[in-house]
Amino acid sequence: MTMMKKIKYSLIGLVLWLVTGTVIAQNPLIRDQFTADPSARVFGDRVYIYPSHDIPVIPGHGRANWFCMEDYHVFSSLNLTDWKDHGTILTQNRVPWADSTAYSMWAPDCVFRNGKYYFYFPAPPGGISKGKGFRVGVAVANKPTGPFTPQKEPIEGIQGIDPNVFIDDDGQAYIYWAQGNIYAAKLKANMLELASEPVIFDQLPEKGLKEGPYLFKRKDNYYLTYPHVANKTERLEYAMSKSPLGPFSYTGVIMDESASGCWTNHQSIIKFKNQWYLFYHNDDLSPQFDKNRSIRADSLFFNGDGTIRKVLQTLRGVGISPATSEIQIDRYSAVGNSGISVAFLDSLQKMKGWKATFSEAGAWLRYNRVAFSRGSTRWVTAKVKAARGGVLEIHADKPSGPLIARLNLGRSTEWGLQTFVLLKSLQGTHDLFFVAGNSGPVEIDWISFKQRQIKTLNQGLPKAATLK
Repeated sequence: MTMMKKIKYSLIGLVLWLVTGTVIAQNPLIRDQFTADPSARVFGDRVYIYPSHDIPVIPGHGRANWFCMEDYHVFSSLNLTDWKDHGTILTQNRVPWADSTAYSMWAPDCVFRNGKYYFYFPAPPGGISKGKGFRVGVAVANKPTGPFTPQKEPIEGIQGIDPNVFIDDDGQAYIYWAQGNIYAAKLKANMLELASEPVIFDQLPEKGLKEGPYLFKRKDNYYLTYPHVANKTERLEYAMSKSPLGPFSYTGVIMDESASGCWTNHQSIIKFKNQWYLFYHNDDLSPQFDKNRSIRADSLFFNGDGTIRKVLQTLRGVGISPATSEIQIDRYSAVGNSGISVAFLDSLQKMKGWKATFSEAGAWLRYNRVAFSRGSTRWVTAKVKAARGGVLEIHADKPSGPLIARLNLGRSTEWGLQTFVLLKSLQGTHDLFFVAGNSGPVEIDWISFKQRQIKTLNQGLPKAATLK
């Protein structure tokens, strides 16, 4: 098959994809540590995520081949693209009632009320209660990033994991947790004590582990979401009710089991700037050991009757990428049927991230929502490795859209930077399409658009081009 025919068939596939659906920070959200069980909250104009923190087991610290978590961090973002780690907010050895050697600080949650931030977390108790399952504690702070001061005792009347707190429109607060089944109770105004006897949500599917409750309200419907092992691994399901204490009717699946085989999943759902988002986790940075997980986000949508459309896991995730940032095109939003592969840059140091390899003429990759500011970009730089050289075209908005750059890549057997003059300047937010002009292989770590030329190891500059 000729190169032009390959490109033609690849572009036909792309057009079909564009007609059938669209997807919009890059997943996973955090790449310098393991994170799981994300509880996302909107406080002010920022999104805060309170995840659990997986760490590698070492002798004397944690149980081999199991979850190992000793503390909590909090992360925040103004735009769902740039995430700031505010550091450790609570550790197991600072909780008076907890077993400081358990390494079992599991899925938490945080809410704001009356000028205070209340952080709810599960942990195995220490002292005379050691070995008696999990209890749920509360730590209180004046800011969403802490410092959080834990209460001296856990909440009386709760035994279980995965606390979630919901405050209704009338000001009544409720707490949800899991212990084989899913439970709920009212909270007193002090947010530290139960105000009612727990109820069991026994209307949910009977078979299979259910945990991780997260409740939210939209219009006059209450949505109880939770992970459920319907088969071998967890998928995300939900039930609906007209009351925060039920009864709830099982409604459907939010997200299917992970294709990677990750045994767990854990969710939260928020509305931010008029868009709903699902936060969850997978084993992106530890595919051979799913007790070291990484948090993700994807957009969530509702049907006209209030039911939730099933969410598909994506690499691209959510948020807009500044053109001047290092755009990791391996987190693509769409890709052709062949000629593109993604692998770790270094299989021994997975947190260095991934690379995209173009190995076939006509292979294409789409990366959506890139923001260009007026007059800010005149050059494009790629961190690349191309043993036989190669050609990579970048088009704007559609496969046949304006050609903004043609990267005539010089031969390089080691990673290096190659810089090219843009053929056309852009402003505003655009989707980018990368199309291979030969069979490569061409390996790309990242692409970046700059106002000034970046000093490169392999210059590879074409003849001067006029910006249009």
